[in-house]
Amino acid sequence: MDRGREDEKQMSAVMRTISILEALSEVEGINLEALSRKTELPKATLLRFLSTLISQGYVYRDGADMYHLTLKMFSVGSRSLRHMDLINTAKPFAKELCQTLGETVHMGILEDGNAVYVLKEESSYTLRMYSRVGKVIPLYCTAIGKIFLSEMTDDELEGYFRTNPLKPYTPKSIRTHQALREELDRTRERGWSVDDEEHEENVFCIAAPVKDYTGRTIAALSVSWPIFRFNREGLTELAGKIAETTSALSRVLGYIPE
Repeated sequence: MDRGREDEKQMSAVMRTISILEALSEVEGINLEALSRKTELPKATLLRFLSTLISQGYVYRDGADMYHLTLKMFSVGSRSLRHMDLINTAKPFAKELCQTLGETVHMGILEDGNAVYVLKEESSYTLRMYSRVGKVIPLYCTAIGKIFLSEMTDDELEGYFRTNPLKPYTPKSIRTHQALREELDRTRERGWSVDDEEHEENVFCIAAPVKDYTGRTIAALSVSWPIFRFNREGLTELAGKIAETTSALSRVLGYIPE
């Protein structure tokens, strides 16, 4: 058998194994006939794969000839999650985005009702935005913060309002709950948020969410421009580039869009 045929055969075996594991993950237990229909694999072929998976501890067969996933899959996934460092994983994405757009990139996480910068890629321009890793920023008047607020339920948002007065940082800061709700509706609809000189004068920011394997937003990535370098006519295109980057990062973190 030539190398190409051998590689194709091995890939087919991998795909079949994955299809069996995914099918088993969707049920508490299943018999051979039902699993054969679900995976579209012949019973004889399926039995060979199941035998291997059982011998490796990923599947077990009970006394009623029902097949189940074991907790070994959970164990493998847990080890992967422990080793996946969000900041180190995000760094090359942030660096590439910084080089592409030429402006400062931040990543922030939610902590105690505020956002905290955990990563920064500095613009190459002489005139830069002052910020640092560890800086705490409010949610209601920053692009990163609005991403987290847009994920909140109505009850969670009401709780946030009770403990966080909308103090104006600039003349453009949002000052009413209704205006903020409308802004969050726009954020949900677009999939990205903006800070139009709301936290710092003469600074425009765009942010998009970073999601984990559960679909939960665990961070937000933003790009910041001095207002004189920002082209408002290119807003949608720029936001699209940022959203593409966070989508790619989210996929690395295990997120699969519906």
